[in-house]
Amino acid sequence: MTTTNNAAKDTSYVPEHTPRLAWAELAPDVYKAMIRLDTAARRGVDPTLLELVKIRASQINHCAFCVDMHSKDALAAGESVERIIQLSAWDESRHFYTEKELAALALTEAVTVLTDGFVPDEVYDAAAKCFDEAELAQLIAAITVINAWNRFGVTCRMVAGHYQAGARK
Repeated sequence: MTTTNNAAKDTSYVPEHTPRLAWAELAPDVYKAMIRLDTAARRGVDPTLLELVKIRASQINHCAFCVDMHSKDALAAGESVERIIQLSAWDESRHFYTEKELAALALTEAVTVLTDGFVPDEVYDAAAKCFDEAELAQLIAAITVINAWNRFGVTCRMVAGHYQAGARK
């Protein structure tokens, strides 16, 4: 565990769960295809915005592994702790984000939570005002890809806490 609050010495912490399945090892072609898809989806998307979107989708999907990874990547890239913490309540703390980031976060939530079966026009229109069509297409791709990663993470019960920023790719 990479926590720095003496968790290793404190016996009151619950032990880590065991991952269900090492899917990347068992389906290496799918994993490699996901890496290629992720690389293609991130092209043209601002790296700071990308990490905010990935963290927010991962929070919604309860993917602790991805929340851990993308929070650490965002911090390593210079993102503030405060903005990362506020992501779970971004709509109530809008003053931490730009209009473009707010539009992307709203779109992230709409694409991630499809309970009504569609992305509302007002959410899409707000994003379309902030992004040109090519940027919007890439953003939608990035949101879709992090949701796919989240599905692997939560289904296979990937364990959070071991990721080191910059360790992948």
